[in-house]
Amino acid sequence: MSSFGVKGIVWLLAALALAVLGGCATYKPAPKVFHEATIQPYRLDSGDRLRVTVFEQASLTNTYTVDQAGYIAFPLVGQVAARGATLPQLEGVIAQKLRQGYLRDPDVSIEIDRYRSIFVMGEVGQPGQYAYVPGMTVLNAIAVSGGFSTRANQRDVDVTRKINGEILTGRVPITDPILAGDTIYVRERLF
Repeated sequence: MSSFGVKGIVWLLAALALAVLGGCATYKPAPKVFHEATIQPYRLDSGDRLRVTVFEQASLTNTYTVDQAGYIAFPLVGQVAARGATLPQLEGVIAQKLRQGYLRDPDVSIEIDRYRSIFVMGEVGQPGQYAYVPGMTVLNAIAVSGGFSTRANQRDVDVTRKINGEILTGRVPITDPILAGDTIYVRERLF
C-alpha cells in the first residue's frame, strides 16, 4: 500500500460517511400546514396583478399590481392593504372604502389578471423565474424550466413557501401542487 495506508483509507471512508449523513440531517419533510395551504383560498401578495371592476364606474375599473409593501394604489381611496387577503375580502374592503363619501352602493369584483412568479433553481435545464399557472405541480414547473439536468434527483424537491407571513421549506414529491410565489429547488442526486 502507499504511504496513505489502510488507516488513511478508513479515515477517508468515515469522513465520507459523515458528509453523506450530514446531508441527510438537513432533510425536512413538509409540515402539515404546508400541504393545507394548497387547498386554502388564494391569498394575495406582492407581484399579483388584479383586474378590479367597479360596476358602472369605468374610471375605477382597471388592473392594479400588489406592490412590494403589499398594497394596491386605488383611485379615490388611496393605498389599500392586499397582502394576505382573499379576493372576496379585498372586494369588501374596497367597497367599504368607496362607501365612505364616494359611491352609494359600489359593486366591486376582483379577479387575478396575473399571478406572482415562481422560481425554479438547482438541477434543471434553465433555472429562473417563471409564470405561475393555477393547478401547476412541481413536475410542471420543472418542465417549463427546461426539465431535469442529468445530475438531478428526480424523486423529490425542496419547496420554499410563505404561509401566514412565515417562510417554510419542506421536501415534497414531484407530483405535489405548488402555489404562486413558491421557490422550487431540485437537488443533485448522490450517485
